[in-house]
Amino acid sequence: MKLDFNKGDGLLPAIIQDNHSSKVLMLGFMNEESLAKTQETGKVTFYSRTKNRLWTKGEESGNYLMVKEILPDCDNDTLLIKADPVGPVCHTGADTCFSESNKEGVDFLVVLQDLIDKRKKDMPEGSYTTKLFSKGVNKIAQKVGEEAVELVIESKDNNRELFLNEAADLMYHLLVLLTEKGYRIEDVINILVTRHK
Repeated sequence: MKLDFNKGDGLLPAIIQDNHSSKVLMLGFMNEESLAKTQETGKVTFYSRTKNRLWTKGEESGNYLMVKEILPDCDNDTLLIKADPVGPVCHTGADTCFSESNKEGVDFLVVLQDLIDKRKKDMPEGSYTTKLFSKGVNKIAQKVGEEAVELVIESKDNNRELFLNEAADLMYHLLVLLTEKGYRIEDVINILVTRHK
């Protein structure tokens, strides 16, 4: 990365985003030394303008920000850092410095399919997902059909818990089928977006 530290008197704004939920967690500033330490340790380290020193987020609380990816903006004078937070991010105890809840949203489907992809690649023994993949596409498709029927049956009653559990089962098995066929949930979303236009 060829970054322009000159615009901000040696500092770059660093936007911290949750790697899974995509929520903006906080904003800090980095100089070249804090960026190098961040890259070296894998923990987000800022330059504190009030303390006039390097400051690793979580150095006192243990609530570190574990780096997953660092991206410069188009002008090379701002950073986007995708990270996994270990505990609350804000010093107030809130999930983010903007008082937002940082719970998994629909993006969790991408995280879940990433795990399913890994299961297909590694095929760990004892995994239910491995068992599905070892049976092949016909059995996986059959399982999707069975789960769809079970969801339809539950939809005729008023048991919220059973209905949502069956919906979750169907969604999971659909993700397995998509992976087996070489597709991603994003491919399905793209079709829905196209239809929406």
